[in-house]
Amino acid sequence: MSDRDDDVYQGVARLVEFDAPPGDLVERIQFAIAIEDIDVEAARWARMPALAGVRGDGNGTITFSVDDLTVMVNLTRTGEAHRIDGWLVPAGEHAVEVRVAEHGSTATTADESGRFVLTDVPRGTTQILVRLAGRLSGTVVTPAVVL
Repeated sequence: MSDRDDDVYQGVARLVEFDAPPGDLVERIQFAIAIEDIDVEAARWARMPALAGVRGDGNGTITFSVDDLTVMVNLTRTGEAHRIDGWLVPAGEHAVEVRVAEHGSTATTADESGRFVLTDVPRGTTQILVRLAGRLSGTVVTPAVVL
């Protein structure tokens, strides 16, 4: 190992001391990839607040998208839980499931305009699964967000 390699390793060590990853990061990753319905299409962030994902504060609006679907959710903290107001485009009566690590899941169905609401969603690492109905088919899963 050269002196330059040693300098790089020391720099990384200082960075980890300054901004260490969350202690439960491994559990969060395991939750994010442990989906029973493995035949899913992963949505990507289309628009998100400055602090989302691992260091999010659990409030605000986040938009996810895949080729055939856009999912916009507004997260509102309500005491120790959250309210999720969501909209799906294209609209339709799609099944929506919200998974929260160590709390199981809650399901609902979007109305004909694509709107859905879930109240009392516990805090924790959260993913949204949308099971498409009608002419669309398949399941879309969002990246994990920490509420």
